[in-house]
Amino acid sequence: MQNKIVTLALQGGGSHGAFTWGVLDRLLEDARIDVEGISGASAGAMNAAVLAHGYNSGGRDGAREALAAFWGRIAVKEPFSFFPPEMLPGGASLLNQPAPAGMKALMAMTRFFSPTQLNPLDINPLRDILQEQIDFERLRRTGNIKLFIAATKVSSGTLKIFRNRDLTLDALLASACLPSMHRPVEIDGEAYWDGGLTANPPIFPLLHLCSARDLMVVLLHPCSRPGTPTSITEIGQRLSEISFSSAFFTELGGLALAKREAEGSMFAFGTLERRLKRLNMHMVEAPDLMNQLDVSSKLNTSTSFIHAMQEEGRAVAEAWLERHFYTLGVKSSFDLGHYLQ
Repeated sequence: MQNKIVTLALQGGGSHGAFTWGVLDRLLEDARIDVEGISGASAGAMNAAVLAHGYNSGGRDGAREALAAFWGRIAVKEPFSFFPPEMLPGGASLLNQPAPAGMKALMAMTRFFSPTQLNPLDINPLRDILQEQIDFERLRRTGNIKLFIAATKVSSGTLKIFRNRDLTLDALLASACLPSMHRPVEIDGEAYWDGGLTANPPIFPLLHLCSARDLMVVLLHPCSRPGTPTSITEIGQRLSEISFSSAFFTELGGLALAKREAEGSMFAFGTLERRLKRLNMHMVEAPDLMNQLDVSSKLNTSTSFIHAMQEEGRAVAEAWLERHFYTLGVKSSFDLGHYLQ
């Protein structure tokens, strides 16, 4: 049987990206699925680049090993007493605990101090991890998996996509540069911030520059949240989610409209119109889980949290494959028309 070929769009979300690691680990384990291209912002960009690097050197097993090594370096030994051992692994009881006080204090400080004041030496542990674990020169030469890494131009507020041929350590760091915590990353005289501000994740490169008919999005932000926020903390969390999701939902709305018009046409004359007609959309998400987590947990790098999120991602991907694998190459498992207004 011929393998199913997909493209992946990976959202950013700090440590919540360990959930995406779990999803990717399960998809890579399935020999029936091949990946043509990956787009990503922030943590999604990290997962995309690490996966592609590992795939270049060792195929799907190499990609799984590279992801495990990367997140193993991200995870630290229980800096806070966050999870009692009996709550491991996975489950609501594990992930609805209050965020560590130290992380909340750090986030509070970002409201009053600039990154230059908080981190005058511009120390970024992520730089060393990525430099040690990714062969950027080989990524630029080898296009086994097409990469589309999002960053935001500070000067214009517009999206910049870095592809394999121009992907560097700085480009990857730019994609994850939170304005409140890090100085802008300068590349060729242009300053960049987090790609999630303008595309989280970008969809159009996978549509225009790949041929796979199935596009799978791994979401880290809940599409909706019940109730209306009233406390300062709840309001801040919801504002953060909206700012890092609005561009994505706008892009989905435009895609839904374009696909409807293409499907309503009797003849498909252009390449894009034909792509839209045969495009299948899929979403891998865990809204109940993500609704339990507050924004400060995106900075939680405790070993237990990282591995619990990974296990949740694997479980969600396993359930998705059981329910929807047969739709790959056949039809969408997600109603894109929901975003038509």
